[in-house]
Amino acid sequence: MTEGVLPIWKPVDYTSHDVVAKARRILRIKRIGHTGTLDPKVTGVLPLCIGRATRLVEYIQDLPKEYEAVLTLGLSTDTEDLTGEVLERLDRVTVSAEEITRVLASFVGTIDQVPPMYSAVKVDGKRLYELAREGATVERKSRQVDIYRIDALAMDLDRPHPEIRFRVSCSKGTYIRTLCVDIGRALGVPAVMSELVRTATGSLTRANCVTFEELEQEAADGTWQRRLLAPDDAVPHLAAVTLAAPEQAVHALQGRKLLWAPDTLPEGAGDLIRLYSPERAFLGIFRADRERGLLLPEKVFQ
Repeated sequence: MTEGVLPIWKPVDYTSHDVVAKARRILRIKRIGHTGTLDPKVTGVLPLCIGRATRLVEYIQDLPKEYEAVLTLGLSTDTEDLTGEVLERLDRVTVSAEEITRVLASFVGTIDQVPPMYSAVKVDGKRLYELAREGATVERKSRQVDIYRIDALAMDLDRPHPEIRFRVSCSKGTYIRTLCVDIGRALGVPAVMSELVRTATGSLTRANCVTFEELEQEAADGTWQRRLLAPDDAVPHLAAVTLAAPEQAVHALQGRKLLWAPDTLPEGAGDLIRLYSPERAFLGIFRADRERGLLLPEKVFQ
């Protein structure tokens, strides 16, 4: 049985669904799922889950993301990136590196974002981008996201429309387009995202990824499976617990609750843990119920 996580380097002009469809054709495997939508113009890390590993999609989606973006000051569009219709354009913007550094630093922490109209968020059962294509604009509720770190990588401030390249580490659900617009607003000028690359999903980076060209060659050679990460290796942020008794492992594989002393969980463990047999076979994802002293099955890997 082929299963695991395959990090793809998503090419430009592909939707996430396009990436899944092409991977299915190359690998001749039907059960493949992606771990988060990337806009067609965005490139970068897109982990695919294959076989039973598709059951881990929700946990990989929850991982922090890292991006490198280019922000252009002095113009705005209806999509918040360069694919949209220009709504405002200034002749020239003057801004200092000190101002930019100060404003970028002000976004670190928990911030409120209003999802852009061109996004997959649903309002009354309909995607916002569907409403936007119909020419409608609806009120959107703001939501909180976390910006863990943001650093300027380069600034080209002498051009009429200055460009700022920055790296940001953030929580899931963060719209970098909207972050760019909000940074511009804090600087007092319109702004737009002109380039975006996802450089990491959790611990998965460019170094872990395979391009479609490489995947096609390795599929033909029969060597592509060396690229697969074991399902449990793809969620290293979940603490690992190893059972002491073989009969506990049998009960775990049967999807039964396990008695477990809360004070024996690894330090810093969250509610979800990776569970292993005494022989270190991965049994699945379990939830720690500290009040009742139980481990409850979430996803069992028989």
